Amino acid sequence: MKEELAYKICIFGETRVGKTTLVRRYLTGYFEEDIKLTMGAEILVKFLTAADKRIVLQIWDFGGESMFNFLLPMYSKGSSGGIFMFDLTREETLDRIELWIDTFKEGISLEKKKIPIIIVGGKLDLQDQITISRKKVERIVQQYNLRNYIECSSKTGENVEIIFESLVKQILKDFMLI
Repeated sequence: MKEELAYKICIFGETRVGKTTLVRRYLTGYFEEDIKLTMGAEILVKFLTAADKRIVLQIWDFGGESMFNFLLPMYSKGSSGGIFMFDLTREETLDRIELWIDTFKEGISLEKKKIPIIIVGGKLDLQDQITISRKKVERIVQQYNLRNYIECSSKTGENVEIIFESLVKQILKDFMLI
């Protein structure tokens, strides 16, 4: 029997950037057009195999409404990784990245402060409406010492699997399992 590991990841960012759509596309393979706002957090689970280990991935989809921000440090406790998501068509969804990352890290224990966080630009399928340049985001990746930047479309499925594979790989590297 393969060794079983469990990892908690949080996905966070402004409201209506596509966090829930991304997670649901990853879990089901389907795009859900009409999703209601996440109130607080929704916890979902995915079973996968990586590095010859069975992994239970607990995904905490955090609501982006500002009234829920105070909950993020409590929800981030015990996390092994994080995903900050923004909307490629709305510049303002990237403006508060520092606040989001700081708030997420508040709940992380001191020895885990360097857990992998990746940044995801969603709604890649809306090519003619994209307002945020890759160069700008790459500067942010350097500034905040983020592990990766991936653009995706939950609608088409482009790069959805890669996001979670990339984060799991970073987590396994940090735990020296690969």
